[in-house]
Amino acid sequence: MYNICVVGYGGMGGWHVHYVRNCLQDVLTLSGIVDIRPERMEEARKNGIHVYETFETMLQDPSVDIVLLAIPNDLHRPYAERVMRAGKHVICEKPATLNAREFRELMDISKETGKMLTVHQNRRWDRDFLMIKDIYDKKPLGSIYMLESRVQGSRQVLNGWRGARVNGGGMVYDWGVHLIDQYLYMIDSPVTEVYAQLFGIYTQEVDDNFKAMLRFANGVSALIEVSMNCFILHPRWHVSGEVGTCVINDWDCNGKMVRLSDKEELKWDEKIVYTAAGPTRSMAPRPVETMEELPLPQIQSSNLDFYRETCAYLDGKGELPVKPESVLRVLEVMDAIFECGQTGQSIKCNI
Repeated sequence: MYNICVVGYGGMGGWHVHYVRNCLQDVLTLSGIVDIRPERMEEARKNGIHVYETFETMLQDPSVDIVLLAIPNDLHRPYAERVMRAGKHVICEKPATLNAREFRELMDISKETGKMLTVHQNRRWDRDFLMIKDIYDKKPLGSIYMLESRVQGSRQVLNGWRGARVNGGGMVYDWGVHLIDQYLYMIDSPVTEVYAQLFGIYTQEVDDNFKAMLRFANGVSALIEVSMNCFILHPRWHVSGEVGTCVINDWDCNGKMVRLSDKEELKWDEKIVYTAAGPTRSMAPRPVETMEELPLPQIQSSNLDFYRETCAYLDGKGELPVKPESVLRVLEVMDAIFECGQTGQSIKCNI
């Protein structure tokens, strides 16, 4: 059992508090929360949660083992240092810091103090992602050469500090960090090139839409698209393999996987086929007997495994599920995306 304090009792902080109190009682106990807003402090007290009057008061409590930072992104770097120097382990909400340089500094402090530094990259446990990872690893469509990952909506709103540049707002920091992390976790190969376009369609300070293309040393290309101004959505995932295609449409994991049939060899008809697009040979519909539909992988997973595996690591059982080195790679890719957004030029790299 580990005692954990959640710093920042807002949207994400409240999410963490809920699951610690209701689903993780076997590994974690909530020591309390820290927040600077009187209304959030009062809300916590109404919910029977201990409230530390100040961040420093919490750091002085010897019973607190882990501090979870669910505060604006620009505060992660200084607060995480204070936590580790106070002799406590730290879990940062994503993104860990605003750039790779800041996170390298935290990694040095972690080594100096001997305290755990990790980041809540919980979407490594998303079912849709694990289905795609299973297809990538097991190759039912042959080798995968192109992946497309999209998160899109049309609400056109960045709540609170997420719309402020100084706080590290914008979609690269908010959703991009998750999608980049999923790709780097899945594809065991260095990123060799990054190209990106960032848009501020209805905000003045930060990106509310962006597209990025990552090229890996093993030849795989990976597209990321995040939009808050999209009224007709693309599939959540589109995957192209040498002998087939997979689509996962939504968070409920509805989709389809189709590949060339092992039973039939296609013999192209020499005749021109007339379609709505005009006469064509290459784009004529493929005969259905040359294809087969495969069932999508059946995956069971829980985002709460992040906590369980992290606590097991502190018990000396298993590895840290989100290692600092993997977080650093994500931040280095994000640095390249921001640089590319400014220069308009692709970035050659070895990340």
